[in-house]
Amino acid sequence: MARIKTLWLFFVTSFYLVSLSSFAADDRPNIVVFLCDDLGYGDLECYGHPHIKTPNLNGLADSGIRLTNCYSAAPVCSPSRVGLLTGRSPNRAGVYDWIPPANRPTPNSRELVHMRKNEVTIPALLKAAGYSTCMSGKWHCNSRFNQSEAQPQPGDFGFDHWFGTQNNAAPSHENPTNFIRNGEMAGKLEGFSCQLVVNEAMTWLDGQQKSKPDSPFFIFIPFHEPHEPVASPQKLVKQYRTVAKSNDQAQYFANVANVDHAVGRFLKKLDQLKVRENTLVIFTSDNGPETLNRYSRANRSFGTPAPLRGMKLHVHEAGFHVPGIMSWPAKITAKQTSTVPVSSLDFLPTFCDLANTQPPADLKLDGTSVQPFLNGKPFARNKPLFWCYFNAISKPKVAMRDGDYKVLATLNDNKLPRYTNLSEDQFQKAKSAKLTDFELYDLASDPNEKNNLAKNNPAKLNEMKKKLNEGYFELLNDSHVWKK
Repeated sequence: MARIKTLWLFFVTSFYLVSLSSFAADDRPNIVVFLCDDLGYGDLECYGHPHIKTPNLNGLADSGIRLTNCYSAAPVCSPSRVGLLTGRSPNRAGVYDWIPPANRPTPNSRELVHMRKNEVTIPALLKAAGYSTCMSGKWHCNSRFNQSEAQPQPGDFGFDHWFGTQNNAAPSHENPTNFIRNGEMAGKLEGFSCQLVVNEAMTWLDGQQKSKPDSPFFIFIPFHEPHEPVASPQKLVKQYRTVAKSNDQAQYFANVANVDHAVGRFLKKLDQLKVRENTLVIFTSDNGPETLNRYSRANRSFGTPAPLRGMKLHVHEAGFHVPGIMSWPAKITAKQTSTVPVSSLDFLPTFCDLANTQPPADLKLDGTSVQPFLNGKPFARNKPLFWCYFNAISKPKVAMRDGDYKVLATLNDNKLPRYTNLSEDQFQKAKSAKLTDFELYDLASDPNEKNNLAKNNPAKLNEMKKKLNEGYFELLNDSHVWKK
């Protein structure tokens, strides 16, 4: 790890020594990533929702590629975000579950969890390559948010400007009071979170275009919506009361629609600044939808996993099989629907290719650059997609997709306790665990995982079991273990 850090520091320093004139008249693409929180695969109109209207996202999909096999890095928020930003399984970073604020010591050292400073991230790589960078929205990658001496903050990972919260917008999406701007409290804000974070990103972009018009930009907009506590504009809620089963469901429908309006406003800003043509815009979700009433404040969680099996916190498909839209008018052919599996883990290597830069050579990545795919060409995935979530609600805790096939397994016949973090003792128990109770699915013909092929296709099962076992222990042995 020390060697990686040394190489990384050399890499960044070398890039900063490059003359800024070499980036003049830059034709590399701008990059914008919208990340929803708990948005289900079936929650958008362009993904089949019967009631929620999302005209701006429909238009975004029509202008590029609508992915029908898009995956997040984990079935829960913090690990998913860490995976997206690093291109690595979040287990390698020691982020196994959502990160609560560090209020008191815990037996499993959970209060220590954060994305450590030596992690190589998208904004740091792009900033070193001459990009201007901004984050506006939900951070949720550390337990001591805005306590810079205790843990690294967004600015330590390459964001020139950041505006966000540790976890949820509080007290709700409406008029939040817990936003931080570049280390300073923003105070009480008026409006709804998704509109506020887009306002911030647009204001920053206006300034960036005036001060550095020839510099490409990277903007990360992680929405709080539609995570609880859900709050939506009454004008939108009223529009859905006739089709919703309750006011709470109308609130959820309106919440997704409000996100659509926010995305539309930002796309209009890109058009006004005449930068839309050469901007890659990605819209996706951190994981699948929350289960209604799973906890006391989840009374408005009406997300739609259909037609997939499971929900958030599951390693069946709906836990991390999410909507995915990619649009880049200058390069991507419009009106495409693709079944090619693409993961948020792929963003870092892809963005590096687009920015004409590379991560440190010995950095172990789990994603693959999909740059050829964006240009309409085939690409070969370097390794299967792999998930290990020790706190899964589903019976299986480990899953892997390789081509069209997916294999899942429990740990010790599902007798291994559900872990929210790995301390030294828990790591040893996880290391001694055996993968059992295998399930096998052909996702090409059975995307909702109804037909378990484990008994009917033993040859394929044995092939997949071998890869799953190898993947589990390789990942576990490279995972960060938290110590007091």
